[in-house]
Amino acid sequence: MERPELSITVQNAPDEVVLHLAGEIDVLTVANLSAIVNETLTEPPARIVLDMSGVTFCDSQGLGTLVVLSRKAQHARTVLALTNV
Repeated sequence: MERPELSITVQNAPDEVVLHLAGEIDVLTVANLSAIVNETLTEPPARIVLDMSGVTFCDSQGLGTLVVLSRKAQHARTVLALTNV
């Protein structure tokens, strides 16, 4: 059975970076999401927005990862916001 992937499109704006997510956030895809957010945090914008409009599924691993990423963003003095949940 074919597993849906998580595709992530990065859109840079003056004060924020928007990550458009499409697919499933689960144990198989959280590493990719974490890597992109961590990369964005190397030079943190004022805000990182995760646009969840294309997300079809998010398991407990996905939710846990969102919490961890939110904490990392706080440490980097930026805001991690979710839209279209």
